[in-house]
Formats: sequence, C-alpha cells, structure tokens
Amino acid sequence: MALDEQGFLRPRAEQALSTADQEAVRQVCPGIGLTHENGVSAAGVAYHPVWGPVASLWAGHATDPDIRRRASSGGVLSALLIHLLESRQVDFVLHVRAATDDPLRNDAVISTTRDEVAQGAGSRYAPAAPVELLPQALARPGRFAFVGKPCDVAAVRMMMLRDPALAQRIPFLLSFMCAGTPSLRGTHEVLQRMDVPAAQVVQFRYRGDGWPGLTRAESRDGSVATMDYNTSWGTILNRHLQPRCKLCADGTGEFADVVCADAWYGKDGYPDFAEREGRSLVLARTAAGRELLNGAVSAVVLEPFDIQSLHGLQPYQFFRKGCLIARLGAMRLAGRVVPSYAGLQLRAAARQIPVRRFAKEFLGTLRRCITGRM
Repeated sequence: MALDEQGFLRPRAEQALSTADQEAVRQVCPGIGLTHENGVSAAGVAYHPVWGPVASLWAGHATDPDIRRRASSGGVLSALLIHLLESRQVDFVLHVRAATDDPLRNDAVISTTRDEVAQGAGSRYAPAAPVELLPQALARPGRFAFVGKPCDVAAVRMMMLRDPALAQRIPFLLSFMCAGTPSLRGTHEVLQRMDVPAAQVVQFRYRGDGWPGLTRAESRDGSVATMDYNTSWGTILNRHLQPRCKLCADGTGEFADVVCADAWYGKDGYPDFAEREGRSLVLARTAAGRELLNGAVSAVVLEPFDIQSLHGLQPYQFFRKGCLIARLGAMRLAGRVVPSYAGLQLRAAARQIPVRRFAKEFLGTLRRCITGRM
C-alpha cells in the first residue's frame, strides 16, 4: 500500500494478478460490496436496521485511569486488547498506531504487551491499512485479535468465512464506529491552521489525553500547538474524506465481535463535546463478543445502554445509513457504478428518515454526479 497524490492509501501490485486472484479479491473486498451471510450475524442476535447486529449494548470506560485518559473515548477498546493478552486468550494484537518514522502517518503493528497496546490508544484520522500486515501476523505462531476500521474488519470476516483455518487464528475482531477516512492532506491542513510546518513535527495526536481531547502537535524545538476537536474534525478533516466512504453502509462495524465509539452526552438532541472523563459506547455484535465483555469485568466498567438513545449520540451514523439508498439511487440514475449491499436492511433504515431529508440527499447526490463532483 502506498500514498497517492491525493493522500490516500492505494495498492501497488508487486506482480500481475491471475483471473483467480482477481476473483478472490472481489469475493472479500468491502469496497465492492457487503453481505451478511453464513452466520455473520450469529443465531439469536437481533438485527437493528440502523445499528446492525446487537448482542448487548453498554456504556462505560477502562478501569485503568491511564488507559481511559490516553484513549479517544473511555479506553474500552484498548482495555479489552490488554485483557485479551494478559488472560492469554490471544498471543498478540494486530492494530494501528502512529508510524515511528513519521508521526503524521499510520503503521500497522503487532503488539504483545500492555505498553505496546497503550502506544496505539487514540484515534488516527488518516489513512491506515491493517489488513496489509495479515501475512506477517499469520507467519507467527499463536492466535491474535485484529483491530481495524469497519471496512478492514468486514474484509477479514469475509476471508474467515471462506477459510476456517484463518478463523481459528483470529478469535476476535474489534472495531470502532467510523465516519470515513480523511486524506493525509487533511492532517496537513490542520497543521497549516496551527501554523506548524509538517516537517518539524515530532509528535502528533488527533485526540485523547482527555475526552474528546485536543489535537496536539509538538515540534522539534519543543513548542506545542493545539486545536479543539470540534474544529479539527468538524471543520477540516471531515472535508477530506475519500468519496467511497460517503457510500458506506457500515460505519458502525457490523462485522466485528465488539465495536466501540464515543458515548457522547447529549445537549439539545445532539452530542456535547465539552471536556469530561471519557465514556465509551460498547456494542457486542456476536456471542463471542458478548462473552468477551462479560469476562472482562476487571478491565472495564460497563452499564446497560438504551439503544433508543443512540440516534442522539451518533446522528451522523444514523443519517448516513438511513439516507444511503437515496445516494445510491441517484448515482444509478446518473449511470455510475455503485457498491452492492445485501442483508444490511437499507430499506428499513431508510424508512426512519424524514421524506424531506431523503429527497435532499437524492437531489444533492444527483447534482454532484452531473457536475462531476462525485
């Protein structure tokens, strides 16, 4: 994988792919489409048309105050990874953290200790490709947990369904709710707004060290610049999303065992980004995920959460999935190729969207297609 001119990661072929290779890619590529099949939603797990498979739903935080503060929300995802390692349910973890040679970029890494996992705590709003490291992970002995964006996890889940031996090696898939991947250009724009030269940055954090925490850039001369989350994500980074992310039916990690997100406190029906102690939203998708949470009482503090409250906490995810049929329909009308989705109940999700909002999404997408902006 390599960065292109737009600042997104794209594959570079090391050799020509055979017809069989290309078909194998098509079978598991989440960019082409997603399908709930062959027990991806485990028996007995209810499916919500917006929030996907829900085995259990919680809000809580890591019991370790250091992990809770370092993380982007309540630190539950990092705490679960540490718990899996220390309870020997896995031998290592495949996840993403800031690259050691460039703090603005991301690397997929293998971690075996609490400290290594903790170094990867916190959101990384830039391109990342954890699936790229699968061959190295599979070359090591032992079982491991895989952590990635919803699309990364969906790809690995589809691979596991087609290869039982792979499923034995990866007992847990963990993810987080995702609003899309910003280009690395977005990070550079944040630095420009901070008046910090990218070449001088030695440490860069998008969030964390509080909740939601500040975007923080430290330069070689020891100077530090910060920016609040609402400005960095809300006015800069989210304007640099790759177009395919805007057609995603799974921003909530439907193919994972456990998914975490920000359990924002509400204000006037919308999330309130005032600084507080971190709180994670925690969704078990499968029986395995539910059992993991039930057995991690020493690592996380959890309390039941009402699914009816999710709309106010995660409005972006609610409207993105609910309006997706409108976007896809407009693109088809304009003659564009669109992803294929089966079993994700997009029509049921659409019925929860006001007609005016649905029409606005359809007409806006059609206009962008006609003018060449999509």
